[in-house]
Amino acid sequence: MTTALETRTRRENHKPEYRVYFTEVVARKRLSPSFVRVTVAGHQLRSFGAGGADQRIKLMLPAPGRTVDDVPTGPDWYAEWQAMPEEIRPIMRTYTVRAFRPEVGELDIDFVLHGSEEDAGGPASNWAATTTPGDRVALLGPDRPGSGRMWGCEWCPPPTARRLLLAGDETAIPAVGAILESLPPEACGVACLEVPTEDDVQPWRVPDGMEVRWLPRGRDSAEHGRLLENELAAVLREFRGENGCGAATCALEDVDVDSSLLWEIPELSGRVDVEGGELYGWLAGEAGVIKRLRRMTVHDYGVPRGSVAFMGYWRAGRR
Repeated sequence: MTTALETRTRRENHKPEYRVYFTEVVARKRLSPSFVRVTVAGHQLRSFGAGGADQRIKLMLPAPGRTVDDVPTGPDWYAEWQAMPEEIRPIMRTYTVRAFRPEVGELDIDFVLHGSEEDAGGPASNWAATTTPGDRVALLGPDRPGSGRMWGCEWCPPPTARRLLLAGDETAIPAVGAILESLPPEACGVACLEVPTEDDVQPWRVPDGMEVRWLPRGRDSAEHGRLLENELAAVLREFRGENGCGAATCALEDVDVDSSLLWEIPELSGRVDVEGGELYGWLAGEAGVIKRLRRMTVHDYGVPRGSVAFMGYWRAGRR
């Protein structure tokens, strides 16, 4: 019989180590006015430890006038990176893997361009807007296959989930696209996605039971997140019925998104009965918006916190 200690030891022994992968840009494709896809390749990527549909990585960009050779490697890479003078320290940003092809050592990353080609909104977006094949870039990710949070993946619906609910702004589009395309044919639910323009709507192959509701802010320049909030409320009413929304099932403390990270992931499978089965949700985007959606989902509609992942990907006003 396996003891709890043996099980824990085995799990810890199989934790991934995070390593630096040196890659080369092999393609850049403009997907829409607000999105560009960069494909990187390298023989090291054949051993990249992809762990799930919403796989996160760290992009390590050389400081202006520097090269990728500045990126530290080895087990103490983070301490070395922190100790580097700011003017030469590589820029580190978090992104989602849109697609991974281990057989050829290629990986796609989709970037949001928040502004013009000249100023796309931040160092990583600016790099994506101007990079060309042959440019070298480093990625940080797990060194072995696996699954779950230790691999930088949060999408993990329980086997009992019968309804799926995804919601996010443009920064969540790459992860949502990868998630939807990974779903089994019988998957059922709704994805609410707010994007800058109608031309940013992307064609995905999704199960027939998954409805994708695109919410372009468009020319009216709707407040960021307002369309998403309204649509999510509509979906929750549809799922639970106008008179079926209960009170919050647990205390909901405030989160100061200006000083702390809003990142709440269910540790255990939560349950909430809706017509057709149990609900599992995944919400990501601007932290202030996700904070509002969190309160609405849990407090106003009584969805248990253990049924939904809430992730503040970014904060307005910061790059």
